[in-house]
Amino acid sequence: MAGILPAVFIVLVYEVFVTNLVAPKVQQQALSVTRKMSASLPGLREIAAQRGLKVHHLGAGYPHPEVTDPRGFLEHQQAYFDYLAEGEGLNDPTVLPEYLREAYSYTDTLGPVSARQTFANVYGKDWNLTLDPEKLIPTVGASGGINLICSMFEHPGQPVAYITDAPTYAGFTARVALCQHATIFSVEMDGEGAIPEVMRAQIRAAREQGYFVPFYYTVPDGHNPGGFSFTQARREAILQVAREEGILILEDAPYLYINFAKPEDRAKPFFSMAPDQTVHLFTGSKIGFPGPRVGFLYSEAELEIADGKKVPLSDLALVESSSELLFHSPGALRGFEALLHDQDDTGSFVERQSIWPLAEEKLVVYRENRQILLEVFERELGDHKDQFSWTIPEGGFFTVFTFLNTGAAEPVRTDDAMIERMVMDHGLVVIPMYDFYPLDARKRDPGAGMNQLRLSFCFSESSGQQRRDDMREAVEAFCQAVKLLVGID
Repeated sequence: MAGILPAVFIVLVYEVFVTNLVAPKVQQQALSVTRKMSASLPGLREIAAQRGLKVHHLGAGYPHPEVTDPRGFLEHQQAYFDYLAEGEGLNDPTVLPEYLREAYSYTDTLGPVSARQTFANVYGKDWNLTLDPEKLIPTVGASGGINLICSMFEHPGQPVAYITDAPTYAGFTARVALCQHATIFSVEMDGEGAIPEVMRAQIRAAREQGYFVPFYYTVPDGHNPGGFSFTQARREAILQVAREEGILILEDAPYLYINFAKPEDRAKPFFSMAPDQTVHLFTGSKIGFPGPRVGFLYSEAELEIADGKKVPLSDLALVESSSELLFHSPGALRGFEALLHDQDDTGSFVERQSIWPLAEEKLVVYRENRQILLEVFERELGDHKDQFSWTIPEGGFFTVFTFLNTGAAEPVRTDDAMIERMVMDHGLVVIPMYDFYPLDARKRDPGAGMNQLRLSFCFSESSGQQRRDDMREAVEAFCQAVKLLVGID
């Protein structure tokens, strides 16, 4: 699985020490477009305000404040902690309850057993798996999981190539750029997902150039930034390529429960299809638990190291994690554990049977915003589908909007200048797609993403009816702006 790891990795695993490591020089990287927009937005907003424009958020991929309001969670957490204290049967108020001692003490890198066991039980039921809590490695959100798995394969020092989509999550490309001997071989997508034949060709091309290829990274549900979800048939085809080529699938699953498809139409996550071929990254951020940054890495894969010896990937990940973040916050993990319990009529707390009901409470906001966006698009732009197209998101926070530039004397280019004009002239904050394409994809096609925008429907600064009104107003303003750009009166 995933090739043969060099002998130095044995030292890393069994002695937790690597000698003669020299930190590579970090190559100068251009800031991502989201970072550039964040830096320039205050000035652009001031200009828009001077022109009497209201600023509309169609760029940020943040969880909505209505979804992340912590007050209900804090009350629930305190009630759960009180329940735990009562269960200890302590009558002496000077005696520190065990749950409280644990929440504010050192723990091991795996965190509290009860939090992992609860998550394994509830998450496993949702995906028809029996999860081993000892293979659940706590991470600082899914981003922490990306950093962990990349570091694990980069430490041996050999040239490493990661396979990913074109376009792909900007956080992944930013992480890869930190390692001088790591690079990306990207795979174009169609409407179903990454193209399997191209994936196989890229894996082999990377190996022919002397790279070790450990995994394929993707966000198959609510793809960021692709704005769609992979079909079941395409997932099976990708999994087949991974098996035949001996690589892992790194499945980033932040939007797994932000799903707008009917339950019977939802595709299976990769780890439920092949836990021994998948490294699965979970985060609680998108289901209403963003601040504590609770996440887990899970895999049942084994890696073959020198002399043919096989080692569980979770063991290697635990060693790597402990070298960087020895103690995860037990308080945050116990708070997440509280979220996975429901209070019955007697005041007792029982383990949830599923995370879906919890997610459905949060989906109300995103489902409404998505529906508003699609309805306004159809009403305002439905007669101009020779000029525009957009993805229909079955999950996640995004749609990709494309200028088709059919017969245009001056094609619309979604470059930085165009993005600035959208803010200054229309008060619209949008994100161009070109910066989500890895460098090799932009070399193959210098125009990749230069006619596309990633629009988000997840975030606004208002709530309730005002949120709905603001979302409708933002999408209407966007439709008027793009019609002006292509010369539609």
